[in-house]
Amino acid sequence: MPQPLSELPRFLVERSKNVRLSRAHIPALLAHPDWPGVASPRPTLVWLHGRTAKKELDPGRYMRCLRAGIATCAIDLPYHGERFDEAGQRPQATLHTLREAIPEIDLVVDALADPIFAGAFDLDRLAIGGMSMGGMATLRRLCDPHPFVAAAVECTTGWLSGLYVPEKAAGRSDGASCSFVIPKWVKDRWPDEPPYDVIAEVDPSQHLAGFRPIPLLALHAETDEIVPWGQMQTFLGMLRGHYRDRGADPALIQFQTWRNTGAPNEHAGFGKFGNEAKNVQADFLTRVFYGG
Repeated sequence: MPQPLSELPRFLVERSKNVRLSRAHIPALLAHPDWPGVASPRPTLVWLHGRTAKKELDPGRYMRCLRAGIATCAIDLPYHGERFDEAGQRPQATLHTLREAIPEIDLVVDALADPIFAGAFDLDRLAIGGMSMGGMATLRRLCDPHPFVAAAVECTTGWLSGLYVPEKAAGRSDGASCSFVIPKWVKDRWPDEPPYDVIAEVDPSQHLAGFRPIPLLALHAETDEIVPWGQMQTFLGMLRGHYRDRGADPALIQFQTWRNTGAPNEHAGFGKFGNEAKNVQADFLTRVFYGG
């Protein structure tokens, strides 16, 4: 059953609903600027949390969207939140979770068109975003035809082969430089090298041909111990080259980093810069949806 919203800030609770979407019963937190009254179509952010987290995490993100006139649909990823499974929380489960989460994004978008929501979610103004594992799912989904007009990710990478098996990824033909930093969680907790074909399936960098250029914001801590900033730098370099090849302005891709945030493992929440990071993301989405 959906979990109560009572632990969230009152401003968010009054404008939110906890529902199950599609026949897959995907747990979702929906927030709309016009609720509890009659809702008009609003631009919408589909948000995917990171590993070991849940959709209710970080309500400040959703409240900033509400104040900017943007609706939010935050879902529990497979094995998380209302679908909790202890084995699915392990780092070794990340690739499997991504394989299940990526196709669910389409089910969520389709469900937002359900007449029960009376057109409250403007499907012509959709953005997608995610943190860490949720960001990986976001970037991979953008490699295939999609309805999104913008994306915002944080503490993530689209170069999964470089994250998991950097020695094999060194043979890329694009000439991008990289440092072969293997995160401690990969070395210590993965007893065997993950299957390369599984990595390739969910690795955005290996499917960039289908990535339609759209405004993209990436936020990262330069000292991130879980997903090193160098991994994302390399991917953004690939992506800029792809944008140029498609005749698009590489400046559509924006990023901002912080050196030392004080967050756990320099990975979750940006610590003392958390408020600034949320504001940067909200401003980005506001510019995309409303101009200025």
